[in-house]
Amino acid sequence: MEPEQNKTFRKIIHIDMDAFYASVEQRDKPEYRGKPIVVGGLPEGRGGVVATASYEARKFGIRSAMPSKKALQLCPHAIFVRPRFAAYKEVSIHIRQIFSRYTDLIEPLSLDEAYLDVTNDKLNIGSAMEIARQIKQAIKDELKLTASAGVSINKFVAKIASDINKPDGLKFIGPSGIETFMEVLPVEKFFGVGKVTADKMKRMGLHTGADLKNLSEKELTTHFGKAGGFYYKIVRGIDDREVQPHRETKSMGAEDTFAYDLTTLDEMNAELDKIAQLVTDRLLKYAMKGRTITLKVKYHNFKQITRNQSFAAPVGDLQTISATAKQLLTTSFTDQQRVRLLGISISNFGEVIVKEKEKFDTGQLKLF
Repeated sequence: MEPEQNKTFRKIIHIDMDAFYASVEQRDKPEYRGKPIVVGGLPEGRGGVVATASYEARKFGIRSAMPSKKALQLCPHAIFVRPRFAAYKEVSIHIRQIFSRYTDLIEPLSLDEAYLDVTNDKLNIGSAMEIARQIKQAIKDELKLTASAGVSINKFVAKIASDINKPDGLKFIGPSGIETFMEVLPVEKFFGVGKVTADKMKRMGLHTGADLKNLSEKELTTHFGKAGGFYYKIVRGIDDREVQPHRETKSMGAEDTFAYDLTTLDEMNAELDKIAQLVTDRLLKYAMKGRTITLKVKYHNFKQITRNQSFAAPVGDLQTISATAKQLLTTSFTDQQRVRLLGISISNFGEVIVKEKEKFDTGQLKLF
């Protein structure tokens, strides 16, 4: 094995804007500053969810993807603001221009975060930490906003590092400290571990990276499928994924494998409601809508089918996604079938949701 001091490591930065939508609203509207701002669906609307909450609102327990009605209960004096995606997109373009001063290897994840590979930076600065500092300062000087940055040798660790000292944070996790860091990391912080998977892990007595590290790769893949192989590598600090500058989102969705087979349509519809909510939350986060909804069903014998429906105009609301998935399921359901997995995805993107003064202005979405 090559000695660590002789290895050539990548220099990866993950930049994540702080409470992005809410911060833009507070920047543009002085009367919002210092107040609990909730950007997203209004609480009186049906199926409204929180896109972003200001740090003042987060003190009351308000979080992204939370139903707006719940947010109102937690903070009755919160100010609810409709998203202005055109404004957020304009800021994102400026942020991308700042990134481009240092590297062309930029992989946007959403309007407010991206990976940068600065192994060979344009300005020959050499230090990823110094580049991260300069980017943070440029965002503060030019846009009057703050960003947090994580710096490491791979994408996974850099992303986690950016969340450690928020807001306006900067954290470096070097090669010698990665494995120790991963061992104490709660399982819910691992890439691809949602609430359902985290609950499953905890029922198995797996609470931290160290617990995952005690299992063999075969054991992890047996319990968690292909993701198990990724967990095996990442808990050891191994993440070879490259920054992909031309990454294009083809589809967005969510799925769940159940602890026991579902046998009734009522059970399946209840699960589809939960999955549809996850999909809706993700669409809102990335400011996206799509024209095609796809249902995925895997049966107890591992047979798998997909059914889809396309629309003339882009959709992204909870009611349409949930109702369409249920209808697709109903048309293919028989009493003899036992279902092990359900999933919903949306694709055929092309338009961004921009809602202001009850009018819609749609246009091609290009992240950052």
